[in-house]
Amino acid sequence: MACCAVWRSGILYARMSTRGFAGVRAVPKNAAGSVRTQPRDGGPPVRAAAATRLELAPLDTPDSLKNQAYSALKNVITSMDIYRSRDDIRLDERHLAVELGISRTPVREAIAQLEREGFVRSVPRRGVYVVRKTRREVIELITAWAALEGMAARLITEHASDDEIASLRKMFATFENGALRAHLDEYSEANIEFHQSIIRMSGNGVLISLAENLFTHMRMIRRKTIVEKDRVEKSIRDHMNIIEALEARDTTRAEELVRDHALGLAEHVAKYADYLD
Repeated sequence: MACCAVWRSGILYARMSTRGFAGVRAVPKNAAGSVRTQPRDGGPPVRAAAATRLELAPLDTPDSLKNQAYSALKNVITSMDIYRSRDDIRLDERHLAVELGISRTPVREAIAQLEREGFVRSVPRRGVYVVRKTRREVIELITAWAALEGMAARLITEHASDDEIASLRKMFATFENGALRAHLDEYSEANIEFHQSIIRMSGNGVLISLAENLFTHMRMIRRKTIVEKDRVEKSIRDHMNIIEALEARDTTRAEELVRDHALGLAEHVAKYADYLD
């Protein structure tokens, strides 16, 4: 075996071949894993470092176009009121590429990722459509969320600071004295932020990661259900009770209240969300 070393772009690359190379023969690797080459005249061995080349695609921007397209499309989809109408929402790949000012390839890659995450579906010979969850799927999402958020509440009572817990109460200062209906849009966003904050304040990275994509689906249904059957008034009462339990560091009660609050949404969906069928 022989080693041929060449310079390329300022880096020395060592090539090994089974054919002899004049004056040099290979000897076993040393403890560090380097290959030593022994001149045939018996001189001291010459060390040739083996180089590993990584195949990396060039970046068009600091963040890849695919990731930018993915973020843009996901933000638009999750901000839509997709449950207001039963009409299908179709995504036109060509139109999206034009709107984003990029080629169709990164758009296609972004759509593929969104499909893996359950936000869109591809229908052969028809196109790509935004996914609406069925009633059963929504209930399953909420049930899983209830488990995660309940554990997050437990962790908050054990580890969160008093200031962090106090920040939850500040979210609802605008809606005191019966002003909920006058600020329903703002309350809907505060409601969503409240539940996301519960997860973040748990301080558990794995739990936060598991909940992230799950809640992105849930926020779309929360936006729809918060205005139904006077749920907004019940929601604010539940939130205040949860905050009081967290402030008191009552672990069992806080976990129970958070879990029951989420399961109450599942019960509501089961009874009234006919538009999901």
